[in-house]
Amino acid sequence: MKIALDPYMIRHLPLPELGRATAELGYDQIELSPRADFLDWWIMPRATKERMASFKKAMKDHGVGLATLQPMYRWASPFEDERQWAVRCWKKAIEVAVEMDCQLMISEFGRGASPERSVGEKAGANAKEMCEAAWFRSMDDLLPVFEREGITLSVEPHPEDWIEQMQPAVDIVTNIGSKHLKLSYVAPHTFYYGDDMAGMLRVAAPLLAHVRVADTFDHKKSSQLRYIVNPPGSSHIRVHQHLDIGQGEIDWELFFGTLAEVGFDGVMSSCVFAWEERAEASSRFMRQEIQRQVERHRVGRAAR
Repeated sequence: MKIALDPYMIRHLPLPELGRATAELGYDQIELSPRADFLDWWIMPRATKERMASFKKAMKDHGVGLATLQPMYRWASPFEDERQWAVRCWKKAIEVAVEMDCQLMISEFGRGASPERSVGEKAGANAKEMCEAAWFRSMDDLLPVFEREGITLSVEPHPEDWIEQMQPAVDIVTNIGSKHLKLSYVAPHTFYYGDDMAGMLRVAAPLLAHVRVADTFDHKKSSQLRYIVNPPGSSHIRVHQHLDIGQGEIDWELFFGTLAEVGFDGVMSSCVFAWEERAEASSRFMRQEIQRQVERHRVGRAAR
């Protein structure tokens, strides 16, 4: 099992410095989420050959590997021009993964169209169905590329995506049936996925390639005064947190214990985003606490 750092809180560092910083924080793997000089949100990758070469050298110099790359494109947009652009960007991102020797790419099922092009106005009550149809068209375009290049894609249902729950995500990936399409479980999204964390992890286990670790509050059980939204009780707002372990309401004994039970041995990443003012302390704490939990529960043969 690989334990990786999502370095979003230190994204101000130049790419060549990420290898050093990651190693100094106690990690030997990077989970590279979107950043403006490599794979940015929604646009064609900015990873030049020179930039990739210097990043690879810096990681090698510090004994750090690239566990995952996370592209984010509108591949579920019901607007065909947006969807085709997303597919084109994805194909370039796959080329980047090949060049970087990264065998696992992660992403989300997708929220559909850009905010400027309201899906609601176009599709009304059928918006989610149209996004699902668009996503399947994109998979028709992209899965052959993943399979040809030997790269695995791991997807997750994200709050506000056209699919937010774990069980339908498991069904979709199972029915597609490609060994290059897997699932991610993102702990801070647990309370949107469903009510039974252990049950969801067990159901997803045969497809589970990647988990992300951060804490969050259970928005359904809270008084809703931990955070204030207007109008009160709005069902359209997707509030969640990415906190240090122990700062929210995830049952971590159950989480790590279930991962051990199902034999998880993929990529586990720290994805805390809440504490940029204490990014170093947070990242060090998460590395130590993840290690303590995997050793306690014997997850992934107690990876180091």
